[in-house]
Amino acid sequence: MFRKFFRRTPLAWLQLKREPVRLAVALAGIAFADILIFFQLGLAEGLFDSVTKPYSALQGDLFLINPLFESMAVVRSFPRRRLYQAAGAGEVRSINYMYIDQGRWRNPQTLKNQSTMVFAINPNNSAIVLPEVKAHVGQLKLLNRILYDRTGSAELFGNILEPLQQSGSVPIQFNNIQTQVTGTFVMGASFSANGNIITSHSTFLRLFPERRADQIDVGIITLKPGTNIERVQSAIRSQIQDVLVLTHAEFVEHEKKYWQVNSPIGFLFGFGAVIGFIVGIVIVYQILYSDVSDHLPEYATLKAMGYGDGYLTSILIQESLIMAILGFIPGFVVALGLYSIATSVTFIPILMSVNRAFLVLGLTIVMCVASGGIAMRKLQEADPADIF
Repeated sequence: MFRKFFRRTPLAWLQLKREPVRLAVALAGIAFADILIFFQLGLAEGLFDSVTKPYSALQGDLFLINPLFESMAVVRSFPRRRLYQAAGAGEVRSINYMYIDQGRWRNPQTLKNQSTMVFAINPNNSAIVLPEVKAHVGQLKLLNRILYDRTGSAELFGNILEPLQQSGSVPIQFNNIQTQVTGTFVMGASFSANGNIITSHSTFLRLFPERRADQIDVGIITLKPGTNIERVQSAIRSQIQDVLVLTHAEFVEHEKKYWQVNSPIGFLFGFGAVIGFIVGIVIVYQILYSDVSDHLPEYATLKAMGYGDGYLTSILIQESLIMAILGFIPGFVVALGLYSIATSVTFIPILMSVNRAFLVLGLTIVMCVASGGIAMRKLQEADPADIF
């Protein structure tokens, strides 16, 4: 069957290369559609990776949040006593909590304010387990000391790293309060904020005087080794109904769901990928339709020679597959370049994955074959009686 599909004479390829300008236009259109799909899917994955990066640095088995807590960008607090109540569920080794908010970092060179995510931890029991945070966490025991995410753009946050290496600390105005940057870490920018800082509970409450100490944003429970996490989770849920009790995986999924479903950004990325797919179908259909129209007498001749609709359809499908493969290659190469540019500009890592490459290749093949299927209706009009 496969040998019968691909005849000895490569009629599909011969027809395509007979008009190189038309073929080049078709490949450019397919490549453009692939680039659009690649870019939208890449940005979406970069979005999800960036907004969930803080979660990978958190240490704990169960996490308590307000039911209205939508994401790190839309935080809602809950009473700290709920965390102490949850600690009575049994098999709990330790509890911890964090404050999260967004503040204004004043660039020391331009004096412009930049939106910055603030994570407040207990310096004696850090909930964030990044190695660099552990190395500098002792410095946070002093008031008005902060750690700076060095992946932040120097254009937005100013030249921080060089003075920090020279003197060991850099004075910064944060929320109009004088603070000292005493160390750095790497977490990465996100769609929520341009940068991140980590500080202590005490400094956080000084930077955000409107916040109450007994209203926390994330409660963290670490269980004893070998404990059944789901059983303890169910026990806490039965005792405390006004907070969400999530495992680490559920906490990450909660964040992703917000950006996928509730945020317009996730919808726009998906919509852009769909538009790219539709654009590709339209372009390939126009090319194949024109090709069939121009060669309708030749197709009618083949019918008169005894070739059936199945063979003519196979030629059209072969043309679709050839264009899909040839159009995908430049689209893939250009997408790699765009990923690199976007990463350098936004500081959000956008990387090509094998799964995404095969997904777009599959979509390209479906796109071209679907266009060929639509153009088959014109092919069925090839009547030998029209040329005799």
